[in-house]
Amino acid sequence: MTVLSVEHLHFAYQDKVVLDDLTFSLPKGRLIGIVGPNGSGKSTLLKLLARQLPLQRGEIHVHGQSLPRYSMKSLARQLAFLPQRPVMAEGILVEQLVQYGRHPHQGWFNQWSDEDARQVSRARAAMQLDAIWHRQASSLSGGQAQRAWLAMILAQNTDLILLDEPTSALDIGHQAEVMEAVHRIAAEGRTVLIVIHDLGIAARYCDELIALADGQIQAMGPAREVMTKALVDRLYQTEVDILPAPGDGAPVIVPRRRSLVASVLPASAPSATRTPAVPEPAQKDTTQ
Repeated sequence: MTVLSVEHLHFAYQDKVVLDDLTFSLPKGRLIGIVGPNGSGKSTLLKLLARQLPLQRGEIHVHGQSLPRYSMKSLARQLAFLPQRPVMAEGILVEQLVQYGRHPHQGWFNQWSDEDARQVSRARAAMQLDAIWHRQASSLSGGQAQRAWLAMILAQNTDLILLDEPTSALDIGHQAEVMEAVHRIAAEGRTVLIVIHDLGIAARYCDELIALADGQIQAMGPAREVMTKALVDRLYQTEVDILPAPGDGAPVIVPRRRSLVASVLPASAPSATRTPAVPEPAQKDTTQ
């Protein structure tokens, strides 16, 4: 079942083309990562899918219906979007933040319902928020805050979820915490499209990857097949080594050093330590 389809998508900021003729589709119940260098259009793509930017050229369909045919409220019942830097209302409690996820399902004559309470309770349990449920959201650590935001998205109860760098600025422990939560959301049968910079985390947690560069899809497919040395070198204009992680064999991407500081003997070193008559061969760079 196709949840989202994109056909010949094009977008430019004035004269700068950011996305050029993108075409892809997303199946139900998969965690798909978007990777690529800075400026490759990753966040722009998510904003277009969430109708945060106007559609310039191309087609986007959600559950088979053209994106412009949705009202913003009806779209919010199909698609949830968490931007890179969500704005936290001052003084709001975690409980209130998660409850806000039910807003698209309410109206003048359809206020708080048993279904709303059920979805909020389920999101609270899934994101393990009991210990911080009555705390002010502004007092949370980075990992706690991201779990609270994810609970709000989960309470929204949509088949499609768009996440823009939810692990940015988090330490390694909180990154793992958030990605485990995201993985659980996808395992429930939802489609999650996530922009992520850490290639190792992307390859370990995502089912599939979309690699963007120069405004186009450079590769798309199963995460551990897409994440090759040739692709990473080309995308990021660098050189890396890719090693299998112990246990699950997930790719570990290690950038190679570009230069080494030469070790030079001090001018006052005793002459007995030198061999000027027989020049030593150049030291091989063992990191290459």
